[in-house]
Amino acid sequence: MARPLSAALALMAGVAALVAPTTAQASTPGEKDVTAVLFEWKFDSVAKACKDSLGPAGYGYVQVSPPQEHIQGGQWWTSYQPVSYKIAGRLGDRTSFANMVNTCHAAGVKVVADSVINHMSAGSGTGTGGSSYTKYNYPGLYSAADMDDCTRVIGNNYGDRANVQNCELVGLADLDTGEDYVRGRIAGYLNDLLSLGVDGFRIDAAKHIPAADLANIKSRLSNPNAYWKQEAIYGAGEAVSPDEYSGTGDVQEFRYARSLKHAFGGGKLASLKNFGEGWGFMSSSKAAVFVDNHDTERNGETLNYKNGADYTLASVFMLAWPYGSPDVHSGYEWSDKDAGPPNGGAVNTCYSDGWKCQHAWREISSMVGFRNTARGQGVTDWWDNGGNQIAFGRGAKAYVAINHESSSLTRTFHTSLPAGDYCDIQSGRGVTVNGSGQFTATVAANTALALQANARTCTGGGNQGPGTGTTGASFGINATTQPGQNIYVTGNKSALGDWNPSSALKLDPATYPVWKLDVTLPAGTSFEYKYLRKDASGSVTWESGANRTATVPSSGVVALTNDVWRD
Repeated sequence: MARPLSAALALMAGVAALVAPTTAQASTPGEKDVTAVLFEWKFDSVAKACKDSLGPAGYGYVQVSPPQEHIQGGQWWTSYQPVSYKIAGRLGDRTSFANMVNTCHAAGVKVVADSVINHMSAGSGTGTGGSSYTKYNYPGLYSAADMDDCTRVIGNNYGDRANVQNCELVGLADLDTGEDYVRGRIAGYLNDLLSLGVDGFRIDAAKHIPAADLANIKSRLSNPNAYWKQEAIYGAGEAVSPDEYSGTGDVQEFRYARSLKHAFGGGKLASLKNFGEGWGFMSSSKAAVFVDNHDTERNGETLNYKNGADYTLASVFMLAWPYGSPDVHSGYEWSDKDAGPPNGGAVNTCYSDGWKCQHAWREISSMVGFRNTARGQGVTDWWDNGGNQIAFGRGAKAYVAINHESSSLTRTFHTSLPAGDYCDIQSGRGVTVNGSGQFTATVAANTALALQANARTCTGGGNQGPGTGTTGASFGINATTQPGQNIYVTGNKSALGDWNPSSALKLDPATYPVWKLDVTLPAGTSFEYKYLRKDASGSVTWESGANRTATVPSSGVVALTNDVWRD
């Protein structure tokens, strides 16, 4: 729960040299430190994602939204007003939660639970699990005596430590975490989650809990070494500093995300050469980083999926750059900032019903393996054009080039990679590095190129979706749209919908105005295709001109990534 930009929004919400790579000190040991944050996904849907996409892509963790019973309501922020510590929220019950943990573990993915322990609700009623409550009374759990150290709203006075840490965040009943009884009940809840196999916790609103209280609570855990990530938002001149929490675990570094918005939203990528501690951020070993989260994508503090290539390329950079432990936010489309998840959190298919599934976009998911391969390697071979074209290596393990300008970039890149053939995991096309570590390539405007030692050939199958396949056809069309409009493709093959607009395949606007989709087709297939636009009412507009044609090669993909909408 981020510090609010306004009282109304806040009430709804619950924000030197090249750096050396370091591992977040509080992380569970392992080679995979990327977390997919599946915001407001039902636990059954999380389990399926672990098996189908997170595990295969190399994600180390999945973070799930708060599992505890909460106030009723369709808005997303109801999940952040708990009324008991039963696992009985809208996202699933205790059985579905336990099954999710087991399924994710089988897929090699650890589970982090978003944990709301600073406060309870702001009102009275019956919770999602049937528990009756009032603001200061939660039968069998807490009474008014556990919340009476300050019963006034914090307001905008963040220069007063006691006000920030003892009083009520946007009117939510604040727990007195200085009390032994309260500490014990919180630890009991977290221990219950540990008993079900949870590997760690994100501590919501940690800044509003004294660091010593959190340290005491963590010391009571059955596994005091469980991963521990704390939301403590940096504010210049404020009484409470995020650094105070670094002794307990990782701390979310909000300045990182804010700075990425500046760099990719109008600044210069060349300035990122010493990004991280060189910018005054906290130690890399303690930083949990992100491009956006559920609060900041809504309040405008950071980039979000609506920012197209700015957002996607910032995510590529985050996963390539050795600072902190990255979170990849994966949520849903919204125009109403309070709107809860589509289908009550059930994700039947990615890229439908408003589910964005950023964790599975090829540009992002491919970089998880890149990061895992590059682990332990420093930044080498930095190059920039003084503007928004940059490239750098990660020793002999990986190399990335990012072109965030309006024209293509063609040059000979100098790397420390061993000679041989590689797959550009961003496009699915082959690249050859010579004996001097050089290769020549063209990087289209607002795209990236990425090579890593464990992706030497562009082979293998895939499913429909942005970047999940490397055989068949890779569509990419530059098309501007109005709100509510989307771009589709169809053609003369069943995999393309047989020219039926209702069966056409929706392209993803991850790098808007370029819309992308990969479709699996047999090698050697010749086909016709055409793009169409649908609006919110279902009205269809076909692009003009003759049918487009293409042929799938004997191996790999046919790249149709330079198409332009024909009015």
